[in-house]
Amino acid sequence: MQETPRDEHETVQHERVLLVGVMLPKSKANPDDPLDELRSLAKTVRAVVVDEMVAKRQDINPALYVGTGKAAEIALRCDQNDVDTIIFDNDLSPNQIRDLEKITQRKVIDRSELILDIFAAHARTSESRLQVELAQLEYTYPRLRRMWTHLERLAGGGSSGARAVGGIGTRGPGEKQLEIDRRLVQKRVSALKRELDEIDQRKVRTVRSRKDTYGVCLVGYTNAGKSTLMNLLTGADAYAADKLFATLDTKTRRWNVGEGQSVLLSDTVGFIRDLPHHLVASFRATLEEAIHGDLLLHVADASHERVDVQIEAVHTVLDELEVNRDHVLLVLNKTDRIVDPMTHTILRGKYPGALFVSATTGAGTDALLATVLHRSGGGPVRVTLRANCRNGKLMQTIAQHAQVIQQTYEDSTAVIDARVPANRLPVLASFGADVEVVKHDDTETDAP
Repeated sequence: MQETPRDEHETVQHERVLLVGVMLPKSKANPDDPLDELRSLAKTVRAVVVDEMVAKRQDINPALYVGTGKAAEIALRCDQNDVDTIIFDNDLSPNQIRDLEKITQRKVIDRSELILDIFAAHARTSESRLQVELAQLEYTYPRLRRMWTHLERLAGGGSSGARAVGGIGTRGPGEKQLEIDRRLVQKRVSALKRELDEIDQRKVRTVRSRKDTYGVCLVGYTNAGKSTLMNLLTGADAYAADKLFATLDTKTRRWNVGEGQSVLLSDTVGFIRDLPHHLVASFRATLEEAIHGDLLLHVADASHERVDVQIEAVHTVLDELEVNRDHVLLVLNKTDRIVDPMTHTILRGKYPGALFVSATTGAGTDALLATVLHRSGGGPVRVTLRANCRNGKLMQTIAQHAQVIQQTYEDSTAVIDARVPANRLPVLASFGADVEVVKHDDTETDAP
């Protein structure tokens, strides 16, 4: 790779990095471009990639992950290209990182630490910051080589001997290096787990309180277009960008799927291959919408050359969260970017139950709406409702779920001619004597 000269105006946020990938026999990396995803991750943290190296090995070197000769070559190329940081597309042990840093005299971080750093940079809410902090601490605990400012606050206000550190792998709740004992780290981890467990319990109660409303959740590989699709379907203003992990916090909006039926649509954090286990565990509260959703729309980038690998990576995370695969519907997005018509044929053969859409052009969303309408209620039923107007919750439920055709009043009773999704009828019947539901047989013939 051609050497990139250092710009005198570069700042600490733009570290010059060397990317290293070690291809093992069972590697899931792209064999044609093993560092494509790591390159995108580095771009997300605004790093300047000045050099790249790929090594093929049958097994891992216990001391250095790579061999001693390759480690020496990495050190040489760091000197030649004025590299600040070495990023491995693999997970390294604390000892491997330590020994590589001794040989190269450079900071070394692995794939998990880079992903954690991106999450830290994108965390906006207090909940997501807590989740990232927990994941960072559990990752850093056996390493204890760079810690965060929140630990300084715990320690009682800082250390005069701590030097400032910046850049990749040092973002998050703090940006100073501290000497801190393991007991304090464990204490903070325990406190975070208790706090997140309380959030988790609140999320479960919130999700379950929506039992009278069908819940749909968008899941998928990062940058698959989930937020763009949500904006298209609901008119929401969810942040959407062509970069990895643009969304960390779950957003829920009401989605009108037609025939007087609406559902709650939630957008969630994107997944990635080899997603750090601590991160999945920490973000469990955020993913409650997916865990307890009635229907999961698994959004995948149909135009991506490795879409099958991305789909499998999402399946791995969903399995780890113990999500029922029967509740998952594959939605192949970005069809407008597909150039070769054969790609459609191949994908239809591989994924016969998938829906093809474009969140950019809107193509295919009619079929998506029809499918969700069918899955959420099976279509409307024509009914006459005689409802007690004094029951505010009943009237609110009717307004929320029924498509009213005509409404008249007899004293305190509302007589409503309406279409109601079939699966909402038990909800209305649960109001007992306050409502009378009379079905009609002309549901199919009098639709407008």
